[in-house]
Amino acid sequence: MSRDTSALRYGTAAGRGALTAIVLASGLAFLDTTVVNIALPAIGRQFDVGFSAMQWTVNAYLLTFGSLLLLGGGLGDRFGRRRIFLLGLASFSLFSVCCGLAPNILALIAMRAAQGAAAAVLIPGSFAMIATIFHGEDRSRAVATWSALVGTAAAAGPFIGGWLIDAASWRLVFLINVPITITSFCLAYRYFPDRPAETSSTRLDLRGAATVTIGLTGIIYAIIEGPLRGWRHPGIVVAGTTGVAFLLLFFRIEQVVPHPMMSLRLFHNQEFSAANLLTLGVYAGYNAALFITVLQLQISLGYSALAAGAALIPIELFLLILSPWVGRMAYRIGCWRLLTIGPLLCAGGFLLLADVSSGASYISGVLPGVVLFSLGFALTVAPLSTTVLGSVAPRYVGVGSGVNNATARVGGLLAIALLPAVAGASAFSTLNEDRFTHVFERTMWQAAGLCAIGGLIGLYVVLSSRRSPLSPVT
Repeated sequence: MSRDTSALRYGTAAGRGALTAIVLASGLAFLDTTVVNIALPAIGRQFDVGFSAMQWTVNAYLLTFGSLLLLGGGLGDRFGRRRIFLLGLASFSLFSVCCGLAPNILALIAMRAAQGAAAAVLIPGSFAMIATIFHGEDRSRAVATWSALVGTAAAAGPFIGGWLIDAASWRLVFLINVPITITSFCLAYRYFPDRPAETSSTRLDLRGAATVTIGLTGIIYAIIEGPLRGWRHPGIVVAGTTGVAFLLLFFRIEQVVPHPMMSLRLFHNQEFSAANLLTLGVYAGYNAALFITVLQLQISLGYSALAAGAALIPIELFLLILSPWVGRMAYRIGCWRLLTIGPLLCAGGFLLLADVSSGASYISGVLPGVVLFSLGFALTVAPLSTTVLGSVAPRYVGVGSGVNNATARVGGLLAIALLPAVAGASAFSTLNEDRFTHVFERTMWQAAGLCAIGGLIGLYVVLSSRRSPLSPVT
């Protein structure tokens, strides 16, 4: 009872201040997964690098972000969530400055990896703070607000990045983070309750964090560099083999350590497993499509960075406007019905966009696909978060949310590396317009297939739940 008495209320000044700090921090972390996409052509021109370097600029961030997310949640549990949240903010700000001042592509990629590690501390800390500092009656409203605004921030990335690049330089895409992190830091310092760590005696799963990071790095390196160096190149063979071996070792470690960073027990629940498989498909398709679309608009259609970002504005508008309605609809008809419809609409939008090539107009060529995908994505984001939280008992909410976020990031990481490579993008070092249009079309078809698989998973759960009710992991 004492815990609820000291908890923040949604409509109070303290509640608004704390939620603003959380939204700003986590919004930035998700924003930086997408905002850099629009800057890739400018970065490529300045540093005179090819397509694989552009992939690494995006994937270095996603690699550390996705692989360290669960460890980031454990740091908050052990050392105190307020303290780790503030440390993550300060680190994110520092590495953003380093990205903005990077003298060459290798320095930029290294600092992007460091920035992703800081984001891995921020995201689980953000969600854990909502789950623990808000009064029980207000928690769902805080989660809904967080989901809508953070999803909008990520979707707004290309537009914000385009405006900054055309106005000044791609470097501002990173430097703009500094005043936002300072604002979030001040609000968090002022309004977050300073509670002691809940599990200070729990040992961190450093072995798990190390093995999953090494495993993903090896696999991603092999996928990105394989088409350039040759699949039989000793370095590619060693990297790929090492990556697979370390990922297998990671799952073995998670089975035997006393306090695993990813509890495999959660996957005994059908709904939780299905939600994460759906997340993997939809977010893999989303990230690959967003990555390749902003390049296609600039390379083949001649859009400026700002115009390419503005072309995707419907994504953020649909998320912002429809989120409250989607929440009410999910309550009426069930989340899984929306998780069937939403991914299938995303797939349809990607198929429409696949036909976009040089000379296509925005209204008749680009907009229909963007609108259809945006509608599908808006129907998917909030129900997916709600489903993950509802499929686990309260004591597993933090780790369950962390697993789902990590799944989304890793899905994007693998898709950005693999889908364009399968389509032939990494086979050339310069971005030729005709060849790139071919790669774009094939990548969009693959992205559509991944989202369609997500919709079929949703349909399977709907049909299964009619035969036997779903219950959370306890």
